[in-house]
Amino acid sequence: MASQLYFRQLLSGQDFAGEDQFAQQMVNFVYLIGDREAGKCVVVDPAYAVLEIDDIAQADGMTITDVLGTHFHADHIGGKIGNFEIEGVAGLLSRRNVKLHIQRQESEWVLKSSGLSANDLVLHDSGDVLEIGAVPIQMLHTPGHTPGSQCFIVDGACVSGDTLFLDGCGRTDFPGSNPSDMYDSLHKLASLPDQTILFPGHRYSAAPYAQMEEIKKHNYVYQPRDKQTWLSIFS
Repeated sequence: MASQLYFRQLLSGQDFAGEDQFAQQMVNFVYLIGDREAGKCVVVDPAYAVLEIDDIAQADGMTITDVLGTHFHADHIGGKIGNFEIEGVAGLLSRRNVKLHIQRQESEWVLKSSGLSANDLVLHDSGDVLEIGAVPIQMLHTPGHTPGSQCFIVDGACVSGDTLFLDGCGRTDFPGSNPSDMYDSLHKLASLPDQTILFPGHRYSAAPYAQMEEIKKHNYVYQPRDKQTWLSIFS
């Protein structure tokens, strides 16, 4: 699969949206994942300069056929953050007839914030698999940061959005957040094989990715011994 798998990690404000100061500040990662032989890929969490992202895929000989959203926040799929309007998936629809794949628990929040309609969405349950050519991408429901947050498992990698970073995890004090769910989701990710490479939703650390084995050793969110202790710190 390694030779057939197409996988690119792109940093906002650097690899695309280079003149967007907000994109530079937010340091979001976007991912292109697909099948080189089929020439098809998905894009994970396109928010800023979405047509630039599409141009990058095209330059690699790939066509974006679908969008995967880790969660509904505007810096991941578009919408408003304060006075900032981020084009997101709605902007990509001006060029591509794509659907946004989300967990069904996230649909209400996406519809309120993104400018998308129900016809633009495909709702999933945890464990569902989307096949892009011969490349399977498994969707893992990981609520906590938002009700329908999800991660994507593909060929020994985990794209984790804002559920888990190399250092820390997503905030649990936003509307729709739930600290108890976050604890459960973090330990769901901890059960992945140690050699799994975690690719986060933001570059909040020097390294852009790391093995789960190292993250479990060094990330402070895994230090509390039980859920009650974790909640006393993170609630």
